[in-house]
Amino acid sequence: MTNYHFTTTKAHVVLQGGEMPEAYIPEALETTSVHPFKGNMDEERLEALIQRYGAEKIAFVRMEAGTNLIGGQPFSLANLAAVREICQRHGLLLVLDASLLADNLHFIKEREAACQKLSIREITRRVAELVDVIYFSARKLGCARGGGICTNSEELYGRLRELLPLYEGFLTYGGMSVREMEAIAVGLEETMDEDMISQGPQFTAYMVRELEKRGVPVVTPPGGLGCHLNAREFLDHLPQEQYPAGALAAALYLVSGIRGMERGTLSEARDAQGREVLADLELLRLAVPRRVYSLSQLSCAVDRITWLYQNRRLIGGLRFVDEPKTLRFFLGRLAPLTEWPAELARRFSQDLSKL
Repeated sequence: MTNYHFTTTKAHVVLQGGEMPEAYIPEALETTSVHPFKGNMDEERLEALIQRYGAEKIAFVRMEAGTNLIGGQPFSLANLAAVREICQRHGLLLVLDASLLADNLHFIKEREAACQKLSIREITRRVAELVDVIYFSARKLGCARGGGICTNSEELYGRLRELLPLYEGFLTYGGMSVREMEAIAVGLEETMDEDMISQGPQFTAYMVRELEKRGVPVVTPPGGLGCHLNAREFLDHLPQEQYPAGALAAALYLVSGIRGMERGTLSEARDAQGREVLADLELLRLAVPRRVYSLSQLSCAVDRITWLYQNRRLIGGLRFVDEPKTLRFFLGRLAPLTEWPAELARRFSQDLSKL
């Protein structure tokens, strides 16, 4: 059970023969909204799923801090506490994907009235006390290579420890180097600084507001991780089977050199019968990492996106020419259905020459 799936997490579960049912709130799929915590888990849906499957068949309940595939939307501390209560009542393990926890901590302090007087460190402690396992990619949380798995259960630690020699190496010399572990420690300490972790969300909010002014469809309220373009509305002339979010990513790169990440049907996997699974949302993620870009660089991106939106009818669809079975969006190769990239490039060159 999860508040919303993530691509690689779901792939691991499915490859082990499992399923990943979702218990997101209705607002999660509303691209334009004022709901402050669209990453919340729907408590009634969670209860219904537990009744449907039976607690004995549920390996764990997973909360993702900053739901990646729906625009980096956070959950509230109150919602996490409610999910914890449900898990305790049914004897279920509660696991937190904390890869985007830094942004989620910022939003809890900024948007949740009961937490505005708490420090980031105090909020982090309360989050940690509510879950059984925390895992994270340190490239996002900690700003270093590697990652971590943390637990307050000695029994779980013992079970996890036995897997290390199989997949990482022995406890004292496998996995990450000491240098990387030291870097993660520094990065985690920096995450306790509100001034530091607020910079990314503030820059993202600026970009979202500027695009809204120009009529460009974006996900609101601004989430963490980056600015998300609503590709389904941006390219409403393309069916999902032609991967509009992927086509938008390609088009934006052609006219700006800006690399975005498709978060839509391209990022889903086909079902057991080989049929296309259409994503709930078609988003293009424009990540805004902390301490990397200036506002002038974001303004340049806004300018190019605005031009592309004005010329969006020139953008066509894509098709796979090499489609891996697992996580196809990482290694797959696509081609345009028509000559639209050349036509788009010609229009861009013409308009650029007039400046």
